[in-house]
Amino acid sequence: MDKLFFVLDKVVLNRLNLPVFDKAGVELAVLRLDKTDYLISGNKWFKLQYHLHKAIDQKAKGLLSVGGAHSNHLHSLAAAGQRLGFATVGLIRGNPVQTPTVVDLQDFGMTLHWLSYGEFRRRYQDAFWQEWVECYPDYYFVPEGGGGLLGAQGCKIIPQMIKQQLLTIGWDDFDSIYLSVGTGSTLVGIIWGKENRHQVVGCLAVPDCYRVDKQIEDLLDEIPIKIANYQLQSAARKGFGQADPELLDFINEVEKTTGLPLDPVYTGKTLFFLQQQVQAGHIAKGTRIVFIHTGGLQGRRVLFDS
Repeated sequence: MDKLFFVLDKVVLNRLNLPVFDKAGVELAVLRLDKTDYLISGNKWFKLQYHLHKAIDQKAKGLLSVGGAHSNHLHSLAAAGQRLGFATVGLIRGNPVQTPTVVDLQDFGMTLHWLSYGEFRRRYQDAFWQEWVECYPDYYFVPEGGGGLLGAQGCKIIPQMIKQQLLTIGWDDFDSIYLSVGTGSTLVGIIWGKENRHQVVGCLAVPDCYRVDKQIEDLLDEIPIKIANYQLQSAARKGFGQADPELLDFINEVEKTTGLPLDPVYTGKTLFFLQQQVQAGHIAKGTRIVFIHTGGLQGRRVLFDS
């Protein structure tokens, strides 16, 4: 199954030279998970792989999950389902709209059900899922964002991918990993697979009221590690999925300067937050940081008309 998606050597570690970092003497590299599969991009293949294997083992008739009208997760799930011959169903928050993502979901053959915001909030209740089990018996239900323990397990390999490529950028080691956080499962997987001396900094793309910190704690309780060595930082700015002019200017400048494309929901906010930390003097000279590019570029089409 893996060969249907991407070749691991497409994921490259590159030095990233930005003026603010160079001036502060902070070294930055980016792990390009966005270079994986064209449609199942970034951290999504990692999070989905064990769910997909389980669905195959269970001989599931299809795949069902939840998300928004710009959801990277549903986009990847629908594409994976099409390739593997699974029917797919997406439960989408809000009123019907035609976003670039929704158009793709329809093209991939995903059946869409639009839920009111009140209905969507019920997704954490067992009764909500029981109703959909009755509608779609023998379907495999993929957690929101492809998360959960299986999603985290798929991300365990990411620290190894960093380590294998350090010498290609002239580094023998590094200090910390920065990445965007939605559900927290990618962060937990990286903690699970890394060496303890490296700190992981998760930059929250969602407001604190989403209680992602609790989800992370619960997941960490399920995995066999002694020391987590991580911290969470708020990077949501105006709110989840909200992009302000300052952020968009930063994203455009980074792409113009380095050629690195960012999205305004996750990676753009994380790198902007990191730059602000450097500007404020919160990161010491000589620090080496690996920034995980978690993909999400398909979702930026509605903002950049590309």
